[in-house]
Amino acid sequence: MAQCVVAVDGPSGSGKSTVSRRLAQALDACYLDTGAMYRAATWAVLLAEVDLADQESIFKVVIDTEIIIGIDPAQQAVEVNGTAVNAEIRGPQVTAAVSAVSAVPMVRQLLVSRQREIIASAQRIVVEGRDIGMVVAPHADLKVYLTASVDERARRRSSETDADHAATAQDLARRDHLDSTRATDPLRKAPDALVIDSTQMDIDEVVATLRELLNN
Repeated sequence: MAQCVVAVDGPSGSGKSTVSRRLAQALDACYLDTGAMYRAATWAVLLAEVDLADQESIFKVVIDTEIIIGIDPAQQAVEVNGTAVNAEIRGPQVTAAVSAVSAVPMVRQLLVSRQREIIASAQRIVVEGRDIGMVVAPHADLKVYLTASVDERARRRSSETDADHAATAQDLARRDHLDSTRATDPLRKAPDALVIDSTQMDIDEVVATLRELLNN
């Protein structure tokens, strides 16, 4: 049986994590959240109290850190040096710093290599992030760029975190700018990716659309 790789890219709040997990479950496939890997690296960097402007020191921390990402879509598990950090990597401090850490070229090269190893080990896998279709898995069987309006993305994210809508929209705009303008592997749509605007769609509709695309 040939390997099947689905690449799902998109900005924060577009619904790619939930969609990717649901799709992986529907396909009985593995699931890789590359963003969780960068968040885990960021958590380690913050724990080491490294200056976020010191790229060399950031890389030294990350290369010496054991990051384990579970690939079961039904039960996401993230460990840093043997410590479970599922909740910690979703906290506001990590969210505020992850764009700076993920912009370090050597960090990206290291983690992309690890991500490719995980993908190669799976028969079927759904991979989500910001550089999957362009960098991590350019030969994926299906490439999707999932997006939504800024207002809708802010509504979704603020409902998850009980945060202020306006403040959430501002933070999303900040991350969009940082992620799309970084020098190495910026957030962008692969030329052969299919754009799906989920602003007016629920999760089930998006998953159904992706399954239909895979079957065509």
